[in-house]
Amino acid sequence: MVSLVLERGYAGVTVEDITGRADLGRATFYTHFTDKDDLLNKVVTDLTEELEQRLRPLVPASSAGFTGKPVLELFRHAAEERDTYRVILRGEGDGRALRRFVDDRSAAAAEIFAARAEAHGNTPKIDLDVLARAWVGEQIAVLQWWLETDPPPLSPEEVTEMLLNLSLRGRYWASGFEVEASGSGAAPDASS
Repeated sequence: MVSLVLERGYAGVTVEDITGRADLGRATFYTHFTDKDDLLNKVVTDLTEELEQRLRPLVPASSAGFTGKPVLELFRHAAEERDTYRVILRGEGDGRALRRFVDDRSAAAAEIFAARAEAHGNTPKIDLDVLARAWVGEQIAVLQWWLETDPPPLSPEEVTEMLLNLSLRGRYWASGFEVEASGSGAAPDASS
């Protein structure tokens, strides 16, 4: 299904195309899936579960402080499962797969942010759901660009380092500006 969707787009792929490419009968397909949407959902489930399994050992360290290791693992996983990520991140299937992926990643990030704040006795300055969605949105946008560029312009380590610096130092710093020690007068206001 993934290769067919990359070739024709999700709307251009039928169950008959999928069964033909997989060399199996329609009855066999319908034994496991109700339709191609169900199959796409299974693809997202499998990818998400595999990613979560790889990230699970990194979560305790992430709760203690921001290491960038989960982001690096996301990019490494995406490199290994490039075509599947491309199908999801392109929004194939009327965007359902992408929404589900973003929702799953955002929920996981919000849990990590909450655990990190609790571990350090901090009170978040903005809603953790907003923070998580902003963080995941940045990753998704960069990941999509990275996967659609052949070959990827940066190694997983390089792109992770940039995202880590962006997260820790901010967009103002990333744009080349230095923040004054007092923090006053150096940064533009929100309308800039």
